[in-house]
Amino acid sequence: MLAYLPRPADSSRYGTFPRKPDLPAAPGALVEDGGQQAAATAAKRSAPMPNYPSAPRRGGFVPGEPSLPPSRGSLTAQHHRGRPSWCPPPAPQEPGARLYPLHALSVANLPNSSRGKSSARSSTAPTPEGLQSRRCKLLEEDSPMAQAGKRQRQRYVTKVGKCQVNLGNIQDKKRFLSDIFTTIVDLKYRWFLFVFMMCYIVTWVVFGFIYFFDAWLRGDVGHQGDPEWRACIENVDGFVSALLLSVESQRTIGYGTRMVTANCAEGVILLMAQSIVGSMIDAMMVGCMFVKISRPKKRAQTLIFSKNCVISRRDEKLCLMFRVGDLRESHMVDAKIRAKLIKSRQTAEGEFIPLEQSELNLGYDTGEDRLFLVEPQIICHVINRHSPFWDMSAESLRREQFEIIIILEGILCLATGMTCQARTSYTEDEILWGYRFEPCMSLEKGAFQVDYSRFEMTFEVQTPAASAKELQELKELEQQEHSTLSLYWDHLVQPCVL
Repeated sequence: MLAYLPRPADSSRYGTFPRKPDLPAAPGALVEDGGQQAAATAAKRSAPMPNYPSAPRRGGFVPGEPSLPPSRGSLTAQHHRGRPSWCPPPAPQEPGARLYPLHALSVANLPNSSRGKSSARSSTAPTPEGLQSRRCKLLEEDSPMAQAGKRQRQRYVTKVGKCQVNLGNIQDKKRFLSDIFTTIVDLKYRWFLFVFMMCYIVTWVVFGFIYFFDAWLRGDVGHQGDPEWRACIENVDGFVSALLLSVESQRTIGYGTRMVTANCAEGVILLMAQSIVGSMIDAMMVGCMFVKISRPKKRAQTLIFSKNCVISRRDEKLCLMFRVGDLRESHMVDAKIRAKLIKSRQTAEGEFIPLEQSELNLGYDTGEDRLFLVEPQIICHVINRHSPFWDMSAESLRREQFEIIIILEGILCLATGMTCQARTSYTEDEILWGYRFEPCMSLEKGAFQVDYSRFEMTFEVQTPAASAKELQELKELEQQEHSTLSLYWDHLVQPCVL
């Protein structure tokens, strides 16, 4: 029930994280430790900040002073969440890493490889600092926050479109029997073939037993070979021969050695009843088999989605984008695409809503959600005031837990009218901030050529790390300052003109 809840920004309020232990220190090493701590603090303050997409934080942390609660854009509180206070600071980045100043508003984002949990291990011998850092890393992995994240994280829909929802404790099972056709079609193939065979075998055995019982009551079994005996069912001397008569009658094989004569009325009625029941079973089972084989589930495997979503600017607007393509040359008719945001939240009254579904606008008001899916297309969701990502920045994106469900559906053929639906999902770890998809189409020999080997490729672009709300507020502030300066300039120029 706690899945997809946003990670808390201030972990000190929960009281479940390890606190600073009281470590005894040697009397002779107090002066040296104090000097080393002061030097490390000075080096930490003067070191350039790595490329984290977060807002700048003015001021620093002074040991011995009461610490304020971390703000929304606090880098230290977010990056070192759950780290014990006696652990050493993280190791500096590699010499080739890109560094940016704190005052920059538009910063380049972390590459995709930086989303991993740890970097490559060094081949050198471990130093005492390395052992202590490894010990702190183990403590971080064993922290309640990390363990809770590993236990609670569960996809709502897999990448191939399978819903990870199991229905249980259904009391009224008779509802499934009322819609027996859909129930049989929805069965797996092994159970469907089992039901298919049992329908015929059971009817053959039941009518074979009735034929044998009727022949035994009338004495046809005991008068085999008697030319003067007027048998109701000829050449039935046991249950196996009666079963063969049942199979021959229902499947209209008719070898001619066993048959129902006109000497009894019940034999004719049994033959008529078996013919009607056999026709009903043929109609239902053949119909179920045809529908199950022709269902367009496998067609969705040729509808592909990009592995990652990207967030970048398009037409001076922050947009969430992903790519979709069709591998077949027989295109879908009236293809439509939708997106749902799955996220748990807690209302102002304290009610917990698990896996709440909210709609993401993919161009429903402008008709852009209806696709002519001939070539791969990039689907765009503009992050505006009505978007759930309106106040989400690059830093807060890493703290959130949500899932985006993409649903693509359309008609396969106008003659049959069958509808196909393909689904996929994206979690917050599969969203790349500050990236854009590479083009995969080119003009060759008078036709457009699609290169699906570049379908997943992205490249990094300069994108602000702030949220769309903050960018809009900054833009409005700049417009207000520009208008104020214009009025002030006009006020200064007006007396000179007069």
